[in-house]
Amino acid sequence: MKQSQLFMPTLREVPADAEVKSHQLLLKAGYIRPVTAGMFAYLPLAKRVLNKIEAIIREEMEAIDANEMLVPEVLPAELWERSGRYATYGQDLYKFKNRQDRDFILGPTHEETFTELFANDVKSYKKLPLMVYQIQAKFRDEGRPRFGLLRTREFIMKDAYSFSANQAGLDAAFTKMETAYVKIFDRIGIDYRVIVGDAGAMGGSDSKEFSAPAAAGEDTIVYSDQSEYAANLEMAKDAYVRKSNAQEDQELAELQKIDTPNAKTITELATLLDEDPAQLVKTIMVVTPDQDLVAVVTTGDYEVNMVKVQNHLGYPEVELADEGLVKETVGASFGSLGPVGLPEKVQLLVDERAADLVNFAAGANEDGQHLLNVNWGRDVELNDDQVADFRTAKEGDLSVDGKGKLQFTKGIEIGHIFKLGTKYSKALGAQVLDENGRNTDMIMGSYGIGISRLLAAIAEQKSDDRGLVWPASVAPFAVHLVPINLKDDDQAKVTAELEESLTAQGLEVLVDDRKERPGVKFADADLIGLPIRITIGKKAGEGVVEVTVRATQSEFEMRISEVNESIAVLLDEQKDAQ
Repeated sequence: MKQSQLFMPTLREVPADAEVKSHQLLLKAGYIRPVTAGMFAYLPLAKRVLNKIEAIIREEMEAIDANEMLVPEVLPAELWERSGRYATYGQDLYKFKNRQDRDFILGPTHEETFTELFANDVKSYKKLPLMVYQIQAKFRDEGRPRFGLLRTREFIMKDAYSFSANQAGLDAAFTKMETAYVKIFDRIGIDYRVIVGDAGAMGGSDSKEFSAPAAAGEDTIVYSDQSEYAANLEMAKDAYVRKSNAQEDQELAELQKIDTPNAKTITELATLLDEDPAQLVKTIMVVTPDQDLVAVVTTGDYEVNMVKVQNHLGYPEVELADEGLVKETVGASFGSLGPVGLPEKVQLLVDERAADLVNFAAGANEDGQHLLNVNWGRDVELNDDQVADFRTAKEGDLSVDGKGKLQFTKGIEIGHIFKLGTKYSKALGAQVLDENGRNTDMIMGSYGIGISRLLAAIAEQKSDDRGLVWPASVAPFAVHLVPINLKDDDQAKVTAELEESLTAQGLEVLVDDRKERPGVKFADADLIGLPIRITIGKKAGEGVVEVTVRATQSEFEMRISEVNESIAVLLDEQKDAQ
């Protein structure tokens, strides 16, 4: 393709609102343009990358017998009302009415749509298992779209769904999809980790995320420095094991109440008592969607993990309670709360580290008052079902598998797979007759890849101070031909011959036929980041060109007669190194 005919509006200055590297480079190199907040146009270079990513996805989906199809982006609201998500999904849903005053949404995901289709058309276990997928735009009304393609209101996604008649079928589908995702991301050439994830609003049980380490990532990846363990921060666990006889080794001291008017935080209380925060407890009040208060107790050196709390309670979300509600119910403000003497209607949850403390200090549920020498059993009844891991893991903790210590890094979620179970099939009546002739709910899985987000994630990882550095497998073009002066007959002839021979070899070639200075051409070539640049200059008449490998900036001269074979080898080497 001739560069003069390519719509590639590069920029010399980075827009002020482009905060992260991928946003800056994709704008500057002419890959994307904003249309409105959180919605982008994908210009020709970006579309070629997206096409490559989608082709890899389709090939790997075909390899596991997943069926591609397409459903509407506009969905009837009643479908989501039946699953319960119309009310619980929140303000992220785009909602509107048609001319008949019927409620609709723009689909952010399609569990309900596919479940309804299977409920209507699959009636026997003999038709299962099946896997289906689509590649389509999705919509979420983000309150604060930012970071370019990393947090948008419209995005391109591959969403897939599996339907099975039993748990074994779901497990097999989940494993197939995980294996396919590993192959997809390996082929694309992005660095990633497979981590334990939270199902969140999707529901279901097992969940794994595919996260690309990057400074611009909004997720925190927690991983062991000596094993394969990795999880997102909301799900990460350390290796702590609850003690079975914590109180047997110490004498229980007498409960005391003391004045602590200036100790409203753990740091202030630890300073006042000259005590290690790990020997103190903090009590956080959360409120459920049913407006019930729950007191969550952790040791003072850890933070309450809201995701672990909501998963334990079985709610899609819990929130920090309003201080006014807490004061009205408990009789004390934040900073003076504790587990002793809570009203019966306040549920108590205790982190396992806190449950092992003896003679600890806690808020007295009276403003400006704390209790010393609090003990479980004697001062607060505590059952095993109230105790679990409710804390957020810390960097340096021993990994849950006992191998190495936990380390933190930022990451971008590029894929997520869930075992949904029967959450949607039960709600929407998707049943089949089993081998005994009884109706049974289909067991589902849901599997997503953020295709447009991948564009940004690759740009975050594969770039330098000159511009983008696309992996060979997804680059918009494989080879960039840059003649210095097309008015020179030798250069024009060599350029035309190379374009023809490389194209005949199956390679996509971009020819910079613009009437620009060499410096401008080289700067643009580095900016758009194609894997191989061939410069046709003064030695063209001698049958010699200069080859530059973008990833390493290595340059060497090459005989024109060697170009075809050598370029193929260089591209294969880059793909093997991905």
